[in-house]
Amino acid sequence: MFESFGFETLTPRAASVILALVLGAVFGLLAERTAFCFRRALVGEDRRQATGVWMLALAVAVLGTQAATWAGVLDFEGHRYTTASLPILALLGGGALFGAGMVLTRGCISRLSVLAAGGNLRAALVIVVFAIVAHATLKGVLAPLRTALASVTFDLGSAGSLANWPGGSVVWTAVLVISALALVVRSGNRPGTLVMAALLGLLVPLGWVGTGYVLYDEFDPITLESLSFIAPMTETLFWTVASTAVPAGFGTGLVGGVLAGALAAALIFGTFRWQSFESPRQTGRYLAGAAMMGLGGVLAGGCTIGAGLAGVPTLGLAALIALASIAAGAKLADALLAPRAAPDSRHAAQPAE
Repeated sequence: MFESFGFETLTPRAASVILALVLGAVFGLLAERTAFCFRRALVGEDRRQATGVWMLALAVAVLGTQAATWAGVLDFEGHRYTTASLPILALLGGGALFGAGMVLTRGCISRLSVLAAGGNLRAALVIVVFAIVAHATLKGVLAPLRTALASVTFDLGSAGSLANWPGGSVVWTAVLVISALALVVRSGNRPGTLVMAALLGLLVPLGWVGTGYVLYDEFDPITLESLSFIAPMTETLFWTVASTAVPAGFGTGLVGGVLAGALAAALIFGTFRWQSFESPRQTGRYLAGAAMMGLGGVLAGGCTIGAGLAGVPTLGLAALIALASIAAGAKLADALLAPRAAPDSRHAAQPAE
């Protein structure tokens, strides 16, 4: 469709960077205002409200993405989330590792990106370490581990997508949306917060449709993608150190947009403040969590945003397993850390967010 716009100087890749910048900026602004974070929804003190925000965004994302598929605009057949060959060990182990890591760093990677833009130096260091480890897992010294775990697969055939299960995509879309909305109703969030959560969710189908339909050009194809943070962070790291050799892509634009949007929100609403580590022990905890998220996120094929908020709407079973594994890893890590945190409540009351 892209060629029908008649652009002479703008390539699909360049246009995707602009699209990602816009989506990222809106995401950063809304996420900063709503404190959007999957970790908070699982183990945060305000988990009921945080769950309501996250689930409403998911409901809108699922409904919008599936509406686009019903209209014939999108097709996720062959996508890594709907694959017939399920890398079960990588999904389960990677997801659990990512979940535990985000508990150690007190924020999923999307939340930490927003916090870093607001002056949180703990979050900024976590992002750098996370990106390095994720890149090492994709293409560096940890790549053999990734390929070894990914080689253990379970063949599902067409069952890799819920759209091929009994009832089809309409029934399973309804199940996901209704289940999410049931939690939203009980969350007690203000209407304004819920509106922002819905807008967050709307960014997911906009990303899918933008890259998969509006910017589609059979002579110069780009990757079908939406909101995510694993690959974009590694792409941004690589672009930062070698921009003269590697052009920016959707992921680079997305990360840049998120940081810009979150920074703007922090400055406008007066929440920007410099924060740093309080002790060497805390530093070690955050660094360990960053490494775990970098390795785990790549193994699981996505984070709470890539595999969760954007992945689940594809109705891919791999995305659902990855998100469930992240949640299980986070709950287990929180349970194991709780007894140690209890005696020192003063330090426990100093979250990253």
